[in-house]
Amino acid sequence: MTVAPPVRVLTQHALTGAWLSTALPVTDLEYGPEVSGPGELRGKLSPRLVSQSPQLADPGTTFIYVESEGQLEWGGLIWDVRAQGTDYSIEAASWSSYLQKRFDFDGEHGGRGPYVNQDRCHVIRQIWEYAQSIPDGNLGVTVDATASTSKVGTTAEPFHSFWYDTTSLGDQVDDLVSDQATPEYTCTTSWNSDKTGVIKRIKLGWPRLGARRTDIEFSSGVNIIEEPEEVRSGDDYAQVVVGTGAGDGSAKLRQISAVRNGRLRLEATAAFPEINGNDVLRQRTEWERAWRQTLGAVEQVTIRDTPAAPFGSWQVGDDVYTRIHNSWTSFTGWCRVMGWTIRPTARGGPQAVISLKPSAQFTYGGV
Repeated sequence: MTVAPPVRVLTQHALTGAWLSTALPVTDLEYGPEVSGPGELRGKLSPRLVSQSPQLADPGTTFIYVESEGQLEWGGLIWDVRAQGTDYSIEAASWSSYLQKRFDFDGEHGGRGPYVNQDRCHVIRQIWEYAQSIPDGNLGVTVDATASTSKVGTTAEPFHSFWYDTTSLGDQVDDLVSDQATPEYTCTTSWNSDKTGVIKRIKLGWPRLGARRTDIEFSSGVNIIEEPEEVRSGDDYAQVVVGTGAGDGSAKLRQISAVRNGRLRLEATAAFPEINGNDVLRQRTEWERAWRQTLGAVEQVTIRDTPAAPFGSWQVGDDVYTRIHNSWTSFTGWCRVMGWTIRPTARGGPQAVISLKPSAQFTYGGV
């Protein structure tokens, strides 16, 4: 899959499935996915075009897709349109963003819960099943059948979804994937086999999305085209971390991970209310302390399409060896791809802006 202009932008009515445009003239186009989030799309349209056909980009009820070389590379819903002067900007987010606009009016996801010692992947599927069972609420999204050993709910404290709770279904999913050793997801979009319909998928990863890649790399002087910013923040730094687990008051589980390293003592807290054992809590607290001691992270690189890492060769969640050397930064190590934005019409040729985190910040499959 190679991203190269021209790309084709399509829009579709979310309820009827009618195609509104099969070649929407979007300029300044940017789009891409992310780990455990919807990713986003941004672009601009001609105000005259929209004024003549406002349904082409009707927010909240219009699907938008990006196709390159016959393959759908991104899909989602238009959420925001803004007109100012000669600019008419659009913003969209992929399929999981829809759950931020949905709530559990029936309680326990329409009788599917409560959940006791239940696989988090199963609960995510139940949330999507409930959301799409309501009239006018079916996007046609499928969720992977992936199974995990990451559980939620206990006999003493089941995982509930109450009808009176104002937590959105999207926030419920976020809570299920927000910790270490929990499943991950990303949103994908593709044509079906005969290109008569669109496959909208929530791809679940356990124990992780992506893989360690030894066949590609991001390197200064090779495919990195801008000097990336190195972030050295004392706000997140700590060499002493207090981790808390399940329980209340004096019965709450508590572990401390601390080292002395010749720096001013800085402390932080981390809450893991789902952890019921001291051994697991100790390991999780040590992991939290280890990543907080990381200074000098590179959070973003901009690359060109080269054989070192051809566009489309990396996936969400991949670990890619990264080499950055310039006047301010000298970094070599594994970084995890947290998401990216493709700019197909950037000056000088297509660009990919890739969000990174040091791979050492992640643990998979339980600790």
